[in-house]
Amino acid sequence: MDIPVTTAIRALRAGKADYEPFVYAYADHGGTSRAASELGIDEHLTVKTIVLETDAKKPLIVLMHGDREISTKQMARVLGVKSVAPCAPDTATRHTGYPVGGTSPFGTRKALPVYAEATLFDLPHLYINGGRRGLLVKIAPTVLDRLLHPQRVNVAVGT
Repeated sequence: MDIPVTTAIRALRAGKADYEPFVYAYADHGGTSRAASELGIDEHLTVKTIVLETDAKKPLIVLMHGDREISTKQMARVLGVKSVAPCAPDTATRHTGYPVGGTSPFGTRKALPVYAEATLFDLPHLYINGGRRGLLVKIAPTVLDRLLHPQRVNVAVGT
């Protein structure tokens, strides 16, 4: 299988991180449910990389379980700002260097603050975007801590 060498993969290699790549058939608007189904894994183990911005247009990344949503109200409270909302796709791409659907928190164009749902660190491993649509990498949650130094938050809503 031909694994693309993306900026995210280069960042994982540079950080000497253990990872296992998985390629699947990407579908527009398929999201983590499509990826989980294609790879035969629990969607709760997949991680969405969401680029948000504050009311002052300051960008940030939130890492969330695939089967959960982000409470933007709770995230705004955590940050001490009026509001937080998803970036427009072209804005998210400008900040990260990745197309929406292929956004990885590793190797972003700009260094953005990263927030991670605290329960991600309770999992044995995660499947997170590898910097391209249809590419996930399996990593230990400790890799997030070591390479991204995310702030743990409790902003999940959903089942």
